[in-house]
Amino acid sequence: MKRTIVLFFALMLGGMWASAQEHTLTGVVRDASGASIPLATVTETGTRHATVADGNGNFTINMRGNGTLTISAAGYQSITVSPTGNTVEATLTRNNKELTEVVVTALGIQRSRNSLPYAAQQVSGADLTKTVTTNVVNNLSGKVAGLEITASNAMGGATNAVLRGFKSLTQSNQALFVIDGVPFDNTSRTSAGSTGYDFGSTIADLNPDDIASMSVLKGAAASALYGSRASNGVIIITTKKGLNRKGLGVTATFGVSTGRADKSTLPTYQTQNGEGYGGDGAGDNGGNNPYPAFYYQPIPGVNGGNPVSIVATNDDAATGPAYDPTMMVYNWDAFSPTDPNFHKATPWEPAANHNPTDYFVNPGITTESVLVQGGGTQGTFKFNYTRDDENGYIPNSSITKNLFDIGAGYNITDRINIEGGVDYSNEAARNRYIYQYTAATNPMTDFRQWWPTNVDIKSLKNDYFNSLTNATWNWQDDGSYQNNTLGSIGLPAYHDNLYWFAYQNYEGDSRNRYTSHANVNYKITDFLNLSGGVSNDYYNFLIEQRNNVASQATSFYDRQNIGYSETNYHALLNFNKNFGQNFNVKALAGGNIAKDEITSIFASTNGGLLLPSFWSISNSKNNPASPTESDERKEVNSLFAGATLSYKDMITLDGTIRRDQSSTLPSANNTYYYPSVSANYVFSKMLPSTENWLSYGKIWVNYAQVGGDAPYYSTNNTYSINTPINGQALMSASATNNNQNLIPETNKTYEAGLEMSFLHDRLGFSADYYHSIQSNEILPISVSTSTGYNTFYVNGGAVQNQGVELTANITPVKIRNFRWDMNINWTKNVNKVLSLYGGQPSYVIAGLQNSIQIVAEVGKSYGIIRGTTYQMLDGQREISAGGNYMTAPNPLSDIGSIQPKWFGGINNTFTYKNFSLSFLIDVHQGGSVYSLDMDYGSFSGLYPRTAGYNDLGKPVRAPLSQGGGIILKGVTSDGKPNTTRIDESNLDNGAWTFGSLSGGEANSEFVYDASYIKLREAAITYSIPKKVMENIHFVQGIDLSLSGRNLWIIHKNEPYADPEQGQAGGNASIGFQNGAYPVYRMLNFIVKVKF
Repeated sequence: MKRTIVLFFALMLGGMWASAQEHTLTGVVRDASGASIPLATVTETGTRHATVADGNGNFTINMRGNGTLTISAAGYQSITVSPTGNTVEATLTRNNKELTEVVVTALGIQRSRNSLPYAAQQVSGADLTKTVTTNVVNNLSGKVAGLEITASNAMGGATNAVLRGFKSLTQSNQALFVIDGVPFDNTSRTSAGSTGYDFGSTIADLNPDDIASMSVLKGAAASALYGSRASNGVIIITTKKGLNRKGLGVTATFGVSTGRADKSTLPTYQTQNGEGYGGDGAGDNGGNNPYPAFYYQPIPGVNGGNPVSIVATNDDAATGPAYDPTMMVYNWDAFSPTDPNFHKATPWEPAANHNPTDYFVNPGITTESVLVQGGGTQGTFKFNYTRDDENGYIPNSSITKNLFDIGAGYNITDRINIEGGVDYSNEAARNRYIYQYTAATNPMTDFRQWWPTNVDIKSLKNDYFNSLTNATWNWQDDGSYQNNTLGSIGLPAYHDNLYWFAYQNYEGDSRNRYTSHANVNYKITDFLNLSGGVSNDYYNFLIEQRNNVASQATSFYDRQNIGYSETNYHALLNFNKNFGQNFNVKALAGGNIAKDEITSIFASTNGGLLLPSFWSISNSKNNPASPTESDERKEVNSLFAGATLSYKDMITLDGTIRRDQSSTLPSANNTYYYPSVSANYVFSKMLPSTENWLSYGKIWVNYAQVGGDAPYYSTNNTYSINTPINGQALMSASATNNNQNLIPETNKTYEAGLEMSFLHDRLGFSADYYHSIQSNEILPISVSTSTGYNTFYVNGGAVQNQGVELTANITPVKIRNFRWDMNINWTKNVNKVLSLYGGQPSYVIAGLQNSIQIVAEVGKSYGIIRGTTYQMLDGQREISAGGNYMTAPNPLSDIGSIQPKWFGGINNTFTYKNFSLSFLIDVHQGGSVYSLDMDYGSFSGLYPRTAGYNDLGKPVRAPLSQGGGIILKGVTSDGKPNTTRIDESNLDNGAWTFGSLSGGEANSEFVYDASYIKLREAAITYSIPKKVMENIHFVQGIDLSLSGRNLWIIHKNEPYADPEQGQAGGNASIGFQNGAYPVYRMLNFIVKVKF
């Protein structure tokens, strides 16, 4: 690492020295209609130094002499111009015969589209930063065919990036990220223990403002050269580089973002009934209680010691008595000593401030970025600094990031070039959001599952800040809360004060990350090139979790230190030579050594904290257990080779092979090969007479085999060293029986595609078909504990994915000052589990709260949702003699699937002179999501579906004697319509059938269609004209942007939630909702100034 940094600074100094050169030219590149051409390449003819035009076609280049410029761009004919002054205006003509767009492929090799025999898609850095974001991967949603992005609404939450479907049952299905040739870890991390914080995806450490472009390599043939780590596809990121220019180029970007909650993704409560179970006080005062739904007990110092009506604040459900503002009762706040209502009766009615938005604060993000670029003919350098400050919508939640990116390159001679870079990121967060179901307080599970509307959130806030105590709405029913006094209050039954949770039980974490690389390139001859280098990705991650004294759960403090490191050494020999006028041969050979290490130390207090608010492991009531430590190491040694034969840039044959040797597999099976063969044919070259309507046409086919190695330490059995007893070492065997005969997972894929464009590229499309089977899945299977183990590691199972990807590029209007561009993508992936180990019919991917399972089931798609469902008779729900739904005998019935039928996106861009307007529609059709929120929230009486009025016009929750209750739709065992009315008036005595916990409804009642149509992003940008800027000599340009993200959910079928939401990242992250976080409509204002 130190040597890499030293080399980098040497490169940077060389680049700065080289910048002190000759004169500067500025210019703009346009097409024949006058529209700017972004990212055109401008080269001083006959030299190696060049620059790239910005998104508006503007460029600056430093000329050593008085020569000419060669200007080229994808899809245009190159031209050579002779500057006559210090400015250049260049006009390029469309190349109607072929598209020559350059795509960055595996190992950073650039290839023209003509020679590309597989599916790949590029996204520019400008398209990724239209909206302010702290995780740039989120901004890929809806933009790339075959790439399914599932982003969390939590602050800094995890993001899933899955290409062409789920392939592995237990290992990662995430695409590999490679940044400037450096593999970049993108682990989605969650907290140790039972708290369940979502720490997001580590790809969020990437600086969005440093991205020049992304290349998405979708198929196995495209990514085979990366070996086992790329079995799920590759996303290659190229960062911005230095510029060959006189002086320094400086770009400063300032952005601010704020938002409001989309109320369609927040719960709507019934306001007919409040807190309680319906009959809490029936036995109070010897059974002489005028209102049995309330407690009837004395409060010291109140009403002369006589009994009074008290809300059942120990209950956390809204199944209590009907609101009646004429009734005076003692609510939760009557026992909070600093509350104005302390020891006072108040009207029994909904609180004025009972909605989640009364608790949330307005979120905001500010970002400041400075990019400095410079250099000369001998070398270039760049420096980029970005600071992000994000405040979440949960009180006391925030993330601060500082991102530094430095890079340089230097031409030692005409044949030897060196380049390198160092990136550093620092992230500090407080109060990240909880995603899993826990016994402790979680604001969103409170609001969605256990929240009576007689709780006033502003009163909770005032009571906390006035007393700094856990004054809760949910007092423990042990008699102590009735004796609350200032400085001495009772404990919560289930739920802490929301502000106590936010300010006393806050989580904190920090991550420092360094990525570095250094490469040497030697041009041996004009056709032979040798390169080599080293790269490193390293971070350390500190996580601290707290639960203070006086909280509902036992107080604790724990901390976890995670270390990650990956070092790569690589060498590559490239051959590229024309043979005659018709043939070109490209070949490569190389090797790579990858060394990974992941360490973890977790320590926690034992039995609670001695002193409140003192966060140290030593502040433990009992002797702390020994820390839990792990050290996982892995090495993969690789050799690879490839060859490409092209004929007239029309027919291309391509083949690659890679050999990996992994330390995670047994020595007898740890060497494996990944071959690929591809071919493509640019048939439009054979049809010159059609050039007026057929601009381009290409077909391709390929086949590849890739695979995956085993998880860390899954071949040999291991022992754990436990806390010593009486000074004696204590060891225990693992409950997992590892397997010394494991073999690699294997994925075999074939693909075929067609690409065409028409009418001088005004209309174009690409269509891909792919078919893949992943076999020899490595997975732990459950076994009888009589074996001495809980699980065995085995090879077994096969998963198939096949599908179609379509992309279309349309320019409906193109005149001199106005242009309308459309980009459309559509993907249909069909997933199927072909087999499982030992002929098993299913495999449990995840077991979730309320006995819900996500499973792989033979003959069906990956991700079947299992739970209870209804017993059906003649297509209708069967009703028991008592009038209740009958559930099917199998408690693990199939009730849904996480797999969508299809997904896609439509992006429109309108450009008029210096204005640009764009908007993206993101569509997801099909798939299912089970809502624990709706299930538990129905049981606790939160939602309107549990209240209202019945067919008689009476309150549903009124006793049957008063005309209440409901008649469920369905048929009895004789096939006749049900006519039996059931009671819904008293949860305490079993007269309540809402939600699966009551036994009256099945889990399938709460499975919803996960389809949605979203206005994912919109942006309008204005570039201040150059004429306006002429008098400000040190400013080259100013761009002003107003943008928004998640502005409108145009359509969805799930009530009160965003169907895109699930758990934190991973294989079981979709299809299950618990405490789903709302969508926030974010508005951004961005100013970009170029100096």
